Amino acid sequence: MDATDKAREEFHAEAQEIIETFGRNLLALESTLKSGADDPALVNEAFRAVHTLKGLAGLFGALRMGALSHRLEDVLDHLRLGRMPLDDTVLDVLFSAVDAYQQLLLSERQGLQEPLTVVDDLVERLGQLASGAGAAGDLTAEYEIDTGLLAVLTEYEEHRLRTNVEQGLRLYRLRVQFELATIDKALEEMKTRAKKHGEIITYLPTGEASSPDSIELDLLMASRDDLATLIGTLGADNVVIEEVPRRAYGAHSMPPARSMVPEPPGAIEAGEGADAVEGAARSIARTVRVDIRKLDHLMNIVGELTIVRGVLARLAERVRSDGNRALGTELGRVHRSFERRLTELQGAILEVRMVPLGQVFDRLARAVRQISREVDKEIRLVITGSDTEIDKLIVEELSDPLMHMIRNAIDHGIETHSVRASVGKPSAGTIALNAYQKGNHVMIEVEDDGAGIDELALVEHAVRAGKLSPTDASDLSRPDVLGLIFLPGVTTRDVAGSYSGRGVGMDVVKTNIAKIGGVIDVQSEMGIGTKMTITLPITLAIVSALIIELADQTLAIPMAAVSEAIVFEPNRVRIVDGKETLSLRGVTLPLCRLERLLQFPPAREPRRRFVVVASIAQRRLGLLVDHLVGQQDIVIKPLGSTLTRVRGFAGASELGDQRVALVLDAGSILEEVLAPTEVGLSVAEGHG
Repeated sequence: MDATDKAREEFHAEAQEIIETFGRNLLALESTLKSGADDPALVNEAFRAVHTLKGLAGLFGALRMGALSHRLEDVLDHLRLGRMPLDDTVLDVLFSAVDAYQQLLLSERQGLQEPLTVVDDLVERLGQLASGAGAAGDLTAEYEIDTGLLAVLTEYEEHRLRTNVEQGLRLYRLRVQFELATIDKALEEMKTRAKKHGEIITYLPTGEASSPDSIELDLLMASRDDLATLIGTLGADNVVIEEVPRRAYGAHSMPPARSMVPEPPGAIEAGEGADAVEGAARSIARTVRVDIRKLDHLMNIVGELTIVRGVLARLAERVRSDGNRALGTELGRVHRSFERRLTELQGAILEVRMVPLGQVFDRLARAVRQISREVDKEIRLVITGSDTEIDKLIVEELSDPLMHMIRNAIDHGIETHSVRASVGKPSAGTIALNAYQKGNHVMIEVEDDGAGIDELALVEHAVRAGKLSPTDASDLSRPDVLGLIFLPGVTTRDVAGSYSGRGVGMDVVKTNIAKIGGVIDVQSEMGIGTKMTITLPITLAIVSALIIELADQTLAIPMAAVSEAIVFEPNRVRIVDGKETLSLRGVTLPLCRLERLLQFPPAREPRRRFVVVASIAQRRLGLLVDHLVGQQDIVIKPLGSTLTRVRGFAGASELGDQRVALVLDAGSILEEVLAPTEVGLSVAEGHG
């Protein structure tokens, strides 16, 4: 890749981050609008994001993105200066800009220059909004504000001062001494403390200081609190707080006029721009964008070092066994030191690969807003745990399954206004999206307060679709009945909705979740709602695995899916509903003869065998194996294009003794063996 291509790839990645930031700002703005709160910083952050994107677009010749940013910047500028009210209509247009940006970015990546009607229409709509904005009123002069301070107010700061005065807030002057060496940090801390009581509108050096190593600033602050409260919370040896008095003659005497040089459209004011540039510079200095493929390469190298670690341990043991205890001890010391450093390196690389699930949740929040309007349902989305981290590669594969589940909940689960009113439910339906870490897994829950799943209709459709015989239908447990929703072609609807009800989708959701080592479970109550829980591994890179032997083959099972291992006692096997089971501490455990499931050629059975208890979420299964070799950290590598369709295996890994072990996909094995019907392919067959 030459320098130009690499720079353009960096542009695409940075633009994507800015667009997602802009989308998050809009979601926060909508939330404050609904609550009746006012947070001008959110509009300002949205403005800065678009301004930065416009600059990037101009730098890389992305003219259409630059034109859209220019128009969008005008509207946001009117909003932050109070010339235009923020309402649902304006928010709708701003949200549509996020989708337009995504289309433009995709077009830029593919090198396409064809006109995009949706973008052209949006640019025109933004132009109409901007042209209809009213002019801001004159700055009130009710307060005896220092003229030097007024002279340096930017247009935005003028607007914030006017807004606070109109809302009846008091004005205060904070004269603060800062050490020059720590002024950046100290000023930010002061702003953070002051935000609980009001808003710092601007600040200006006084030109006075107690020493050459310090600087004195006048801060203009608006607050509803009285002077005593502010002195009690913000006062200090280096802080003097005074209330700015009102003029005796009110607003009849105006402050001196200041020269206003017309700014280029969307330009950031001097003080604010300096802050933005300085902040951006600090951000660039502390962060580096890394291609995930480079991290994969590093992880493969670590995997090779893991093999070296195992070889080194065996060499140390062999030397000691041969009688050279001193050399064996020294080798053992080197091995332990190498192991510690390797563990640190593994942890560091894994940490770099981890990203917050908020990256996906933000996109889902925008989708909920759009879909709910299209189907004319009021939806309240509650998100918790968005800071829960998971492997970047897993996040990339989560978007589509979660999006389908959300669409299904809105279109299929949440009732219409009239139906909800008739059963005494709030008019707004609620979808809760929750994520949290549980051991070596990440749990994601999607829950709605809709109508729930009609189990009788589900069984009826499964029988009608040929997925289930009437005889088997009568023997299904409740979890098995709900599990029918994941069979292809099965739905509870007679008429398809706009986004669901065609019997296509939930089977794909389950398959896609299984591809990344996860499982999905469903709970539902008629009239109350439905909850779907996804259980995922934290990472697919380096994993701790249990090495086993079966029919002369070496296999690995990720330890995240192993709860325990016990000696197999054939006389304890019981047949329940035609399937082999064991009783483990009073609980029935389904038993799987793994060699039959994987269709391994028959081999001589050892006299003593073992049962590995695989456990994911609430599902447990006993896997019958020949030998337990031990626990080892492994790097899972893909099987290659010719074997990717083979189910039951997550990949392969090279072990420390130069052997290659196939890595079992515990999730898909549990799904296969514990499936409610016999419909489907065996694990070793292709999934077509």
